[in-house]
Amino acid sequence: MNRINHFWAVATVSLVLTGCGLYNTYESKVEPPTDVYGTESGVSEAATDGSLAELSWRQFFTDPMLQQLIEQVLENNADLNSARIAVEKSEISLKTAKLAYLPSLYFSPSGSLSSFDFGPVSKTYNMPLQLNMDIDVFASITNKKRAANAVLMQAQMREEAIRANLVSTTAQQYYMLQLLDRQLEILTMTDSLWNSSLEIQKTLWENGKSFSTAVNQMESSYLNVKTQIVDTRRNIRGVENVLCRLSGNSPQHIQRSRWGSSALQEQSDTTTGQRMFDTEFLKIGVPATLLENRPDIRLADYAMEEAFYNTQAARSAFFPTISLQGVAGWTNSAGSMVVNPGKILLNAVASLTQPIFARGKIKGNYQIAQLTEEDLRRNYVQTVIDAGNQVNEALADCQAAREKHAYYHRQVEVLYDAYTGTHELMDNGKANYLEVLTAQESLLNSQLNEAMNMYKGAQAVIALYIALGGGSK
Repeated sequence: MNRINHFWAVATVSLVLTGCGLYNTYESKVEPPTDVYGTESGVSEAATDGSLAELSWRQFFTDPMLQQLIEQVLENNADLNSARIAVEKSEISLKTAKLAYLPSLYFSPSGSLSSFDFGPVSKTYNMPLQLNMDIDVFASITNKKRAANAVLMQAQMREEAIRANLVSTTAQQYYMLQLLDRQLEILTMTDSLWNSSLEIQKTLWENGKSFSTAVNQMESSYLNVKTQIVDTRRNIRGVENVLCRLSGNSPQHIQRSRWGSSALQEQSDTTTGQRMFDTEFLKIGVPATLLENRPDIRLADYAMEEAFYNTQAARSAFFPTISLQGVAGWTNSAGSMVVNPGKILLNAVASLTQPIFARGKIKGNYQIAQLTEEDLRRNYVQTVIDAGNQVNEALADCQAAREKHAYYHRQVEVLYDAYTGTHELMDNGKANYLEVLTAQESLLNSQLNEAMNMYKGAQAVIALYIALGGGSK
């Protein structure tokens, strides 16, 4: 008998020691790739105080009307509200996983009537309290609780990612509205100028100093501006409707400031004349580890953590489960006889279940969990690479818009002088209508291109801000 007890003691100790690793906590062992921003990105990996990613969206977007619009979107957007609900669901699941350490308690009264060969009716009843409890010797409950916590963190990261995307989308649509306002302003001014040119050309034709073809071509260009005005007003309505849908409102006018009045477009001391093209404003010298502020990268890391604990839980299935069961209650059924009044019944059972052959399910689940871990490690690396690529692309767009801005600005000045000069020559009969048309259309296109390039510059700065992990708070 002593030998049997010694055997069970040794077996129990061996199992406990074998399962000690099941309580290990998750530690990320995946190293992000070097030069994540690219060797020619121009990003310094030295830490810089006040980097874009460290600014909240309220600090980054200082336009009060844009701030108000973003707040409405974040408050009313259906996708973000669904993400909030997903977080609350995950919190409930985590609470449930934590309560798994506690015993379950059930009250299950029952009664019966029985009669043998039409004899006297026997009445029996049971009013027990049943208690069941699993002993977490091999960390099955612990690992499931930790996995549930990782799921909660993933839900929170998804919420942050949706929030950052909404901030970015709202800001870009807001600046698109400002751009369209600016384009409409340019087209309206052009409409007035070209109308004057058309009237002058008509006067010249009536006085025999011009041909009807000149009037027709001048009028055709003038009508083209009219159609662009109609299209621009329609585009304004479309962008306003997009912002209304994002904020959960019915179609309505969106209040906005004038083009050039926001912090991304205000005048600065740089040669470009625009703050959004100022490298001092961008402050892009950041370490590669700052990308960990991005919700998608943290989401990928928490996914690896969940997979790690799921693997641990799958490994726990190889070890025995220990459960305790107890019953306490009042009954008048004492086996083969009925006693009245009833008596108190107490019963306690401890059981151990060691899997021996489960048709390959336990081993299969463990192998699947390991493969899932490997897949998520690769996904994490790819997520970091994609993030660095987005930073690189945003920086390239910022630099391109910055370089083109000075050219466009000078082009507008040159073409405006050419237009006014050509118009004066035409008034004095020293230039034909084709030269005036060419000068007018070139000036209009350069003005519209300059405004579009400024919008692209703002769009690139916003993309850089989001790519570095900003906008989620």
